Amino acid sequence: MEQLTVMERHYKALMAGVDQFGGNNEQQPVIEAYYKGVKEHGEKFMRQRFELSARRLLLNIFRTGLFENPYLDPAESKSIVGNPVFMKAGYDAQLKSVVLLKNHDNILPLRPFKTVYIPKIYYPARKNFFGMLEAPRYEYPIDTNLVKKYYLLTEDPAKADFALVFISGPQSKDGGYSQTDRKNGGNGYVPVPLQYGTYTATEAREQSMAAGDPVIDPEVKNRSYKNKTTTAYNTMDLQTVLDTKAMMGNKPVVVSVTASGPMIFREFEKETDGILLNFGVSLQAVLDIVSGNYEPSALLPVQMPADMRTVELQKEDVPFDMQCYKDMDGRTYDFGFGLNWKGPIRDSRTKQYNRNATVSR
Repeated sequence: MEQLTVMERHYKALMAGVDQFGGNNEQQPVIEAYYKGVKEHGEKFMRQRFELSARRLLLNIFRTGLFENPYLDPAESKSIVGNPVFMKAGYDAQLKSVVLLKNHDNILPLRPFKTVYIPKIYYPARKNFFGMLEAPRYEYPIDTNLVKKYYLLTEDPAKADFALVFISGPQSKDGGYSQTDRKNGGNGYVPVPLQYGTYTATEAREQSMAAGDPVIDPEVKNRSYKNKTTTAYNTMDLQTVLDTKAMMGNKPVVVSVTASGPMIFREFEKETDGILLNFGVSLQAVLDIVSGNYEPSALLPVQMPADMRTVELQKEDVPFDMQCYKDMDGRTYDFGFGLNWKGPIRDSRTKQYNRNATVSR
């Protein structure tokens, strides 16, 4: 495609069945592609081709019913929104998605009405959806009224039977592109760490696979961030876990992580007795598992890397080439791994989706 004009690329896409161009604000290449098709196939053919795309796109809108009847029926809405059957199905799905990664000495479940210490979390200042900088916060990461339905809550670790720490997976402040780096003479691209602590990308590619971004900065032809250093925006989450362990001594520390993808556990895993991983569920689901109201049944949908070196050396087009993290109990956080109260889950899913079975396909 590199040798084709912008119009010719649009034409190839249309002929391949593409119905919509995302992030494309220029109509002229599409119009020109239409007339190129008219010359090659005739006006009737191209009109039918465009109408096919229009039909597909409009169907997605019409299926919501808003065009045929823009006025909602309150009675019907009430029967759907908040329907107990639907809500239970949704909540059950959340429960089934929480992965139990670690349960050292079978510390979990911790039955209700024990005394729990939940540390507050520091949330650094950051821009909201509207680009306004919000003030930093230091507060509980969960509704304490919800916690009190399960456990007695204390602010004194010495009075607690166990600690429950709620953290988020490592977050990038700049999302991989830093205006400051660009202003200082760099290409603007910086590492996106999967760990909390400071990371220097010594193993990154000299030349990135992707070229520059024509929207962000057309002058940049190499997105490499090799030898650049970054620290997770929420690095204090890590410190909170370590501090909690120091305060709790030999008493159990359970960590609940809300992540959006793979992350590195080696920074704090040894300081915990239990780890639960979710990808954005109600924290009530986490409490239901910690308290034993529900037995965990989820499996890891991705591999968890041992360190950032293995992240950089991973091949994007090769499955299961990553060195996964092995915890203090000798369990590897690989694709398809998960625990229930008896130990590692072994069922029809793990037989079907274990590494060898998947690769052989």
